[in-house]
Amino acid sequence: MIVLGLTGSIGMGKSTTARMFTDAGVPVHDSDETVHRLYAGKAAPLVEAAFPGTTSAGVVDRAKLGARVLGDAAALKRLETIIHPLVRADADAFLARHRGSGAPIAVLDIPLLFETGGRNRVDKVVVVTAPAETQRERVLARPGMTEEKLASILAKQVPDAEKRRQADFIVDTGQGMDAARAEVAAIISQLIGVGKPGG
Repeated sequence: MIVLGLTGSIGMGKSTTARMFTDAGVPVHDSDETVHRLYAGKAAPLVEAAFPGTTSAGVVDRAKLGARVLGDAAALKRLETIIHPLVRADADAFLARHRGSGAPIAVLDIPLLFETGGRNRVDKVVVVTAPAETQRERVLARPGMTEEKLASILAKQVPDAEKRRQADFIVDTGQGMDAARAEVAAIISQLIGVGKPGG
């Protein structure tokens, strides 16, 4: 089974691209969705122990937790040491399940793939990109987003040009969604061809 890492900076269209893989029948593990699930389960007591008062009714209150760790590098690091291993274990179980069912490809959707050293966990990397102006428009259209917030998010992410340089495949959502869908289909058919004996 080929493990594909899917990544891209904020506003590039990564979630939309992940759905295209899902629609094409490729299993996708979504790190963000996993964190949401963990915050309502396994991670909640661990987060509460590290950051008292950030959960309510056994579920992490993201606003309270955000207020506690935002701008505090040490607190953020502490949170990551709780969450990252849980997300990774969840992803490993997902891969084992799909390897067992004979899936030729599985996707790990990891927003911070390069930033968290996730490159060694995947066979190939797909970077979702779009022109900077398109990215800016998309992100600033989100509720509560400001130029300052966008700047601080981008400052923490590996630059798009560097991601593209390290990519095995690139999906450009700036060309429209039909073009992106065609790129996804081409990646899948190429990988399935590679995965076949003699491919």
